[in-house]
Amino acid sequence: MAPKPETLAAFEAAKGFMPLDEGLALHAAAEEAARLGLPLIEIGTYCGRSTILLADAARGAGVTAVTVDHHRGSEEQQPGWEYHDPEVVDPEVGRMDTLPAFRRALHAAGLEEHVVAVVGRSPQVAALWAAPVGLVFIDGGHTDEHATGDYEGWAPHLAPGGALVIHDVFADPADGGQAPYRVYRRALESGAFTEVSATRSLHVLRRTGRGV
Repeated sequence: MAPKPETLAAFEAAKGFMPLDEGLALHAAAEEAARLGLPLIEIGTYCGRSTILLADAARGAGVTAVTVDHHRGSEEQQPGWEYHDPEVVDPEVGRMDTLPAFRRALHAAGLEEHVVAVVGRSPQVAALWAAPVGLVFIDGGHTDEHATGDYEGWAPHLAPGGALVIHDVFADPADGGQAPYRVYRRALESGAFTEVSATRSLHVLRRTGRGV
């Protein structure tokens, strides 16, 4: 079921980089995964644009969306880089802090009660996590170190039939960084996942086996 107009309006109003067609594909994958009755995990909150769609799917199924981010910005969002936004710099400490913008976006969408926001680094949080999950959405740092850490930390927690969703997958280096693409290829080559759909740079895989 497509998100309600007010949910889509909140998605469009939130800061972020995900286009609508990829967002709708994420929402559809989250709705299906939520039927497992398990939490939906997002790695890379930023200002909550994609979190709104995950939370909407979680609300419909009576599960919880958990979003993990240190809220200091990824590499390409730092000063001097292409995706830097000075509006999310904390003037008191001189560093990025996307947490306030995220909280405002989630409040505007009316979805706060359906989300648990974890402020921390993905591998540290994954090491503490012990429960199975229905979806892992990898959209954090785009270096090999960070993308690989997200995959290795969270993919093992996926229940059979769960969805691994990877954003910014570009086969051609001219289109974007290669770390998410390498993680995507690694997941397929592991034999533990089959591809379900691809919407531009957003790829949805289903866990069908072991060996992550």
